[in-house]
Amino acid sequence: MPLSSKHKKTLKAIFDDPVRSDIAWSKIESLLIALDAEISEGRGSRIRVGLNGIRMVFHRPHPKKETDKGAVKSVQRFLKTAGVQP
Repeated sequence: MPLSSKHKKTLKAIFDDPVRSDIAWSKIESLLIALDAEISEGRGSRIRVGLNGIRMVFHRPHPKKETDKGAVKSVQRFLKTAGVQP
């Protein structure tokens, strides 16, 4: 399934250098869903994500909606490992 322009923009933002800290987590989660990732709720703010045989646990940011640089790097590594490139 081809990605929408919004999802392509989010994917590009995730791989931007220097790493950004202004990406809303809801946009990242929407991208993961568009990529057909399996997402399940964990305890608290945790979510489990599976994509192309790769699994990882992420924490939804709170109280802010923006994802910090460390989490963006983690999402970037996860997507690379799962074979997703911008």
